Amino acid sequence: MDFNVRKLATDAGIFFSRAVQFTEEKLGQAEKTELDAHFENLLSRADCTKNWTEKIYRQTEVVLQPNPGARIEEFLYEKLDRKVPPRPTNGEILGQFMLEAAKEFGSGTPYGSTLIKVGDCQRRLGGAEREFLQTSSISFLIPLRNFLEGDWRTISRERKLLENRRLDLDACKARLKKAKAAETKAAVRFISPAEHELRVAQTEFDRQAEVTRLLLEGISSTHVNHLRCLCEFVEAQAMYYSQCHKYMLELQRELGRRCPDSLDVNCHPASSPTDPSAFLPLNSPSPLETDALQIEEVQPPASGTRKAKVLYDYDAADSSELSLRADELITVYTVPGMDSDWLIGERGNQKGKVPVTYLELLS
Repeated sequence: MDFNVRKLATDAGIFFSRAVQFTEEKLGQAEKTELDAHFENLLSRADCTKNWTEKIYRQTEVVLQPNPGARIEEFLYEKLDRKVPPRPTNGEILGQFMLEAAKEFGSGTPYGSTLIKVGDCQRRLGGAEREFLQTSSISFLIPLRNFLEGDWRTISRERKLLENRRLDLDACKARLKKAKAAETKAAVRFISPAEHELRVAQTEFDRQAEVTRLLLEGISSTHVNHLRCLCEFVEAQAMYYSQCHKYMLELQRELGRRCPDSLDVNCHPASSPTDPSAFLPLNSPSPLETDALQIEEVQPPASGTRKAKVLYDYDAADSSELSLRADELITVYTVPGMDSDWLIGERGNQKGKVPVTYLELLS
């Protein structure tokens, strides 16, 4: 191995000298060449851009992938320059579990058929999430990371070089000052090597300052690029939530008033579900509003009545409905013009509409 001891010693000496000079500047014991106000503003703006870009990038990663283990796995695959294996989203996994459960319970049962519908919706939601994650990574995360790992590293390298040039310039100024003091004391004028070193150091400093200034002024272009990426991220989010809303509305229309209110956002106890019409859009008419049947005038058909076991407690929303208690047996039947999600239920002298999905029809 080529090991140049002399060069190593020279570099170590320069490093030590700069460290001493930097410390003296901090203590106010040495002069420091100050940058102009515009340059200082550019430096401050660049630092602010880097810090906030880093925070936004890290937090966006957390939002898109809350699982820290998965983020570490993706990081390792990236560093190994290998493709990340496809991973199902949580919604897709949940949907698959629901579909498998429906097979076990029977697709012909109310619970099984509902599981199939909800499971299929969850899988579609998971697919929309996967597409959103991919789009957001390409349009937003990657540009931010490219800035942090590319442009910012270049800026940092040139800033460090500029700082070294400034220290060299100040060191030359100090040596020239000492040489002039010696000239004055000796009353002899001669051309000092320190003057030549100062001119060279000043030229190198000015050249490096210009290079660094151009890079710092490029931060404005970075902001424009990040603004475009941010707008694309918002568009991807809007499309994702719009798809989710569309899928959920379709699911609501399919289920009607079927789902027990243990799924309600108000988190009512599972043993006592409330009115399942809470799942309907606020501007949608309820079955009660569209059902013109008069319950007291309904008569059971001569044939076609069946026994049904109540699966969940149900509190009647009004006088046209019949309250139910889990595990009780009632007589049910349908009449022409009635919503298919409802049946007429009878228990002794009591009669009223009951939701189909709260019942298990017995043969």
